[in-house]
Amino acid sequence: MARKRRRRLLVPESRPALERLKAQVMSREMGVGPLSPDQVKMEVAKQVGVPLKPGDNGDLKTADAGKIGGTIGGHMVREMVKMAQEQLARQRSRP
Repeated sequence: MARKRRRRLLVPESRPALERLKAQVMSREMGVGPLSPDQVKMEVAKQVGVPLKPGDNGDLKTADAGKIGGTIGGHMVREMVKMAQEQLARQRSRP
């Protein structure tokens, strides 16, 4: 039986902020409303054509899981890079 891996955040207190970022990004980029993380996954799965169901998805192919996670993660990474670039630009423009 496959072991379920749960990634731990380096700063656990950042989880609420990351979940808010995920909701904002997915709302803007994919038209997914402000939903819980599980609801975001379900909605993205529906949009990319992956048969995700509530509960155990042990029969889900790795490639299909990657379509969901890659869609969400890719949008979030682009947003975080944009935020970092804006912050650097603000720091450089200060006297």
